[in-house]
Amino acid sequence: MRRVVTASFVGTAIEWYDFFLYGTAAALVFNKLFFPTFDPLMGTMASFATYAVGFFARPLGGVICGHYGDRIGRKSMLVTTLMMMGLATCAIGLLPTYEAAGIWAPISLVFLRFIQGLGVGGEWAGAVLMVVEHAKQEKRGLYASWVQAGVPAGMLLATGVMSLFNLMPQETFLDWGWRVPFLLGIFLTGIGFFIRLRVLESPAFEQAKKEKPPARMPVLEVLKTHPGNVLLAMGARLAENAFFYIFTVWVLTYATEKLGLPKSTPLNGVLLGSAIQLVTIPWFGAISDRVGRRPVYLGGAFFLVLLAFPFFWLVDTQNTLLVWTAIVLGMIGHSAMYGPQAAFFSELFGTRTRYTGTSLGYQLASPLAGGLAPLIATGLLKWSDNEPWPIAVYLIVMGAITIACVFIAAETSRRSLEHEDAGSRDE
Repeated sequence: MRRVVTASFVGTAIEWYDFFLYGTAAALVFNKLFFPTFDPLMGTMASFATYAVGFFARPLGGVICGHYGDRIGRKSMLVTTLMMMGLATCAIGLLPTYEAAGIWAPISLVFLRFIQGLGVGGEWAGAVLMVVEHAKQEKRGLYASWVQAGVPAGMLLATGVMSLFNLMPQETFLDWGWRVPFLLGIFLTGIGFFIRLRVLESPAFEQAKKEKPPARMPVLEVLKTHPGNVLLAMGARLAENAFFYIFTVWVLTYATEKLGLPKSTPLNGVLLGSAIQLVTIPWFGAISDRVGRRPVYLGGAFFLVLLAFPFFWLVDTQNTLLVWTAIVLGMIGHSAMYGPQAAFFSELFGTRTRYTGTSLGYQLASPLAGGLAPLIATGLLKWSDNEPWPIAVYLIVMGAITIACVFIAAETSRRSLEHEDAGSRDE
């Protein structure tokens, strides 16, 4: 079990390092290097639009990897997606800028971001299921939450490395310094590849294959057998994803360009919040094993709804400690949803279609929430003449949808994964 959890945690951290590195660069670098002919605001929006491309690719990656993950196995998809992410990230570090290649520079950037989206879209469910399907029922929430903790670990690594190189003179950083963190991705990928090859296939998947042949079209079967659970998982994901990317990506642009703060201020806040999440995500996952997935998830959603306006009040003070407090509070609230989420979503579906079902619920919400959140927030800020209150209202609406969906969903923490209809609402 220790090897399975370690492999999933390390591999997930590496893949999210690649994915978050792009988000940090989109907020700080890409608008200047790949969209220099735009005015600053439109350049930022164009940069965030390329960032959103990765989110729109994620559902496709989830469907493709879910299909083969439910038919061939979880392990093969984990190795494939890790290689996709590593190679795409390294290639971004080698891209020519607009000045050197013209329009082909942003086009290439969008293509590589799409490949990143495919990879991370297929990876999450596989990493989660390898842990969930190995774990005992009474510890599924805790063990699966360590996969979730790979996300802040990846963000901590990505933000830390980018912050380190951002200490360079600005001209040097824009010239070549920003490329080094992307090129480092290939070495991290090699480490993750070695670790994941040593993990055995999921025992639940192997048992399900012996009892009944895999579904020919897992996506059609899951939409036929569990359409409601796919929609509920999507709704449960909206607030978690939207709040997270406002707190960790869009705030970098808001704090530096609107408030005039040094880049180090929000970056260090995100670093601190990510470090704290390494503890809070497993903690909330463990709590969900005792009291249930829904109470913990709902608590996090209510907390973030109440934080929506105070978050901007704190950031707008331009006081470093209060900016950090806002980001850390947001990431703790996010942990209460993200900790139990992996086990919660996995338990909604049967083994034959669990990879596909979990991927659909998780990834279909990604472009609607996290992918569009920085773009919507930038547009709302312009519409309101640099007042952040419409963004807070937008986040509250997302939170209300999530609260409703989690309230409707069945409690899953006591369910057995052995039955094919483990995800049925009436069990």
